[in-house]
Amino acid sequence: MSATRIIAEIENWAGAKVVSVSALSGGSISKVDRITLETGDNFLLKSGGEHDDIFTCEANSLNELRQANCIRVPKVLLVGDKYLLMEYIFKGIQTPDFFYRFGRQLAKMHKKSSSKFGFYEDNYLGSTPQPNIPTAEEGESWFDFYYNKRLLYQYKLAEKNGYVGNELKNGFLMMETRVDEILEGSEESPSLLHGDLWKGNFMVDENSNPCLIDPAVYYGHREAELAMTRLFGGFPEEFYSAYRSSFPLPQGYDLRENIYLLYHVLNHLNLFGMGYYGQAVRLVWSYIK
Repeated sequence: MSATRIIAEIENWAGAKVVSVSALSGGSISKVDRITLETGDNFLLKSGGEHDDIFTCEANSLNELRQANCIRVPKVLLVGDKYLLMEYIFKGIQTPDFFYRFGRQLAKMHKKSSSKFGFYEDNYLGSTPQPNIPTAEEGESWFDFYYNKRLLYQYKLAEKNGYVGNELKNGFLMMETRVDEILEGSEESPSLLHGDLWKGNFMVDENSNPCLIDPAVYYGHREAELAMTRLFGGFPEEFYSAYRSSFPLPQGYDLRENIYLLYHVLNHLNLFGMGYYGQAVRLVWSYIK
């Protein structure tokens, strides 16, 4: 859909003219703009993207997080053909207790559960398809869901993309025989997960509250979420201590962290190429005795 058509649909929905469209940074997968109406109201517009349903999926993920009513999430206002219009959230400044509050709020969100692992629809991790609809066995077993829908899916995609060398292949084949053993002792009910929570996918609002953006929602093990937060520099320690004080983790969490990091590193290998190959190999081989 053309930019002119998108603006016309927004104006029709809002009942007011768009007077300004300002490009924003951060749109590596889609175009991100600030839309200002003649009324002075501001909205955030995401458009483009390589998948026709990517914004519908994002809207559904945002709405699922909003229903938990634990952490601020932008309101979805309008979903169209290849665009998503949302509440515009003004950036604020972190107060000293920001990450303490963030950790406690995430713990509360993770207490929202489901009867099955997965989600009612497949969605996207970045621009990579993320399969979420489980078989009966996968819905009941985190071990089966995580191996089939996360690790094996990304590994096969890496093979298809030509990114699997002998080190990764041999290590993955050995590791896959130990997935149940590695995850043993962590059994829990499914938790609502943001799904792609790193420091680029939250913001500080005008009242110094955490706000989640760009989710890839599903119901899974909360350890997978916390592992993702440690990629690319991680969060401050007060975030993790506040989380654990609100929702203690199963014993041995630190020993399982690498297998959860592997999913996201394989995804980066598939998205950005061989620069992530060495890290994927190290994570796989960390479980080989």
